[in-house]
Amino acid sequence: MLKTIMLNFYNDFISKSLCLVMLMILVFSNCSILPKKRSSDLKPPVAQKQPTTFTEHNHSRIDDYFWLKNAKDSNVINLLKAENRYADKMLAHTEGLRQTLLNELVGRTQNTVRTAPIKSRGYWYYNRLESGREYPIYCRKKETWNATEEIILNVDKMAKGFTVFKITQFQISPDNNFIAYQVDTVGDRNYTIYIKDLKTNLVIEKSERLTNNDGFFWANDSKTLFYIQNDKVERGYRAMKHEMGNRFEDDVIVYEETDNTYWLTLSKSRSRKYMFLTSESTNSTEVAYLDVDKPDQLTRQVIQPRQKDLLYYANHYKSDEFYLFNNHQANNFKLSKAPLLPHSVRSDKKDISVWKDVIPHSDSSLLIKYEILDDYIVYQNRVNGLIKINIIDRKTQATQSVDFGEDVYNTEFYVADFDNLNLDSIRFNYQSLKTPVSTFRYDIKTQKKTLITQNTIDNYDPKEYATKRLWVKARDGVEVPISIVYKKGRFFKKGKNPLLLTAYGAYGYNFEAEFSSEIISLLDRGFVYAIAHVRGGQELGRYWYEEGKTNKKRNTFNDFIDCADYLIENKYVAKDKLCGDGISAGGSILAVALNERPDLWRVLTPDLPWTDAITDAFDLDLPLTTVEWDEWGDARNKEIYNYMLGWSPYDNVKPTNYPSILTNSALLDTQVPFYSPTKWVFKLRDNNTGTNPILHRCMFDTGHSGPSGRYEKLREVAVKYAFILKQLGIDE
Repeated sequence: MLKTIMLNFYNDFISKSLCLVMLMILVFSNCSILPKKRSSDLKPPVAQKQPTTFTEHNHSRIDDYFWLKNAKDSNVINLLKAENRYADKMLAHTEGLRQTLLNELVGRTQNTVRTAPIKSRGYWYYNRLESGREYPIYCRKKETWNATEEIILNVDKMAKGFTVFKITQFQISPDNNFIAYQVDTVGDRNYTIYIKDLKTNLVIEKSERLTNNDGFFWANDSKTLFYIQNDKVERGYRAMKHEMGNRFEDDVIVYEETDNTYWLTLSKSRSRKYMFLTSESTNSTEVAYLDVDKPDQLTRQVIQPRQKDLLYYANHYKSDEFYLFNNHQANNFKLSKAPLLPHSVRSDKKDISVWKDVIPHSDSSLLIKYEILDDYIVYQNRVNGLIKINIIDRKTQATQSVDFGEDVYNTEFYVADFDNLNLDSIRFNYQSLKTPVSTFRYDIKTQKKTLITQNTIDNYDPKEYATKRLWVKARDGVEVPISIVYKKGRFFKKGKNPLLLTAYGAYGYNFEAEFSSEIISLLDRGFVYAIAHVRGGQELGRYWYEEGKTNKKRNTFNDFIDCADYLIENKYVAKDKLCGDGISAGGSILAVALNERPDLWRVLTPDLPWTDAITDAFDLDLPLTTVEWDEWGDARNKEIYNYMLGWSPYDNVKPTNYPSILTNSALLDTQVPFYSPTKWVFKLRDNNTGTNPILHRCMFDTGHSGPSGRYEKLREVAVKYAFILKQLGIDE
């Protein structure tokens, strides 16, 4: 910059007699001889107030910053850029610590990683991450592990030049000659399908960028591809059939879901004979099946018509039966089977009454997944917040369970040979808050566990860390679990440690106690890391989810605040060193907790927080609005409107002394619109009676999940952690 200025002045030297004086001033100022502004002297950007009044159910709300939703307005873009410049200046003093953290984070990233292989149609498939690479390489070997490696997708090479590059799924044609894969290069949940010839290694077909990632696969003729198409608000609403050699624009509509509170998903049966087309809402599903051996003679046949509060999902194995994972008279789900009846059979013979239980319902455990083998039924359930893997002998009905030996962990089973159901072993991945991901083979007959692969972390010894499960009595008497991890030599439970508390609490998504090499940087500096398993997830069963949505959503926020109070009262954290972190719905929890108890927090780092619940609930042009009325509440109902108005983060901002806050948005985000965190920040600043920084950074070229490269993500983590540490006075 200085060189450019000097050259410009030099070129004008002859005609401008004052050039030398001006040049000296510029040089001296750039050499920091003049005093620099301190971060405390910097002023945040000011957004113009343009009041917009909303009147719903005879109640009026005023939004001064509603105009910020227009991404085509240059004033909005310029304001976002000004926000980024302000944040950069305010974070400049963290640069040294940020680099130290980044070095640590990268140093703990396993240089070369290879997944355990899975067999399908005569090939072993796996992927590997090479040292210094951002993205994986997908590979296969034919028949034996000693065969020559074939690279089917070199994602690291394909992703060059992209901030976001995600291959969300891929499918190999039944004849093994083609691969169809979906790519997202924006982050807005619209995907492009590519078809590649694996013999020539050339892409031969490409779709428009309007497909959904809720399932796609080949028919058994290896030339017909089924996929889901998005509508204008990114709802998967059409099942499409594409024949190779034809244009994607000419594809045939197999089925269109016209109810905008439902979305479509596709799956292929385990037997590879049927396609399941599922219309799904929060509380209801309807599954239809089609014979993919006959893609030119498709007849959609519904297994059970949709009905309120009935969720079921189908699969087919070898027999003339469907297996149905369902909640019919089973709040925690059960596994049933139903006869595969011909199309000509009367509809009353296909009634739910003919379903027969295979794994019955349990009030004390939530059924999660299952696999039907020739001799065994393997299933995974959740008991008292922890996952169990169980195996039933189909002949004797004897049951065994896999023992894990820890009280805070996460695990998931799968089968290694997709071609073969005559197996006497399974695999499972295992990890905990202190244990890196490990893959085991489990022999069903001998009950022996054999380690196959394990992620290794340099300069990390799990024995130096401890995990614990705590139970907190919430204000309504319900006990809420918390998972914590800390470094033994840095934690003394005397109310002096800093602590980072996080949660998610929505959609029935479970915030698992999984290993993260990132948080070691905090643990090694004396932090405790805690996950509050609040209502809204399914950690304690389906009821745990139902007690944290729509007209019971406040339970989610109350649980989080009550967990924070418990951690302070029981001296897991110093009262002035409690920090909160959360993404998306988890960021919304932080925003509500900030309104309810601003005194609790020292630092908050909400990523992409959804804050304007009421306004968005009325906006039918937004993605997810209609399909999420059963999740967050349909504000068209006055009673629900009043309930939501009581917690909606943006509507409840009030004057107070706010803690230090670092938040972000993404311009291309279709799940949490960029303006939701943006205008929330301006309203917070309007009401901040203190001096703590409230910073906002907008990512201009990504969507909801941010940059996709593994090292790019670590740079964002380093920014966040450096901010937290500096605000607590930790400089190294």
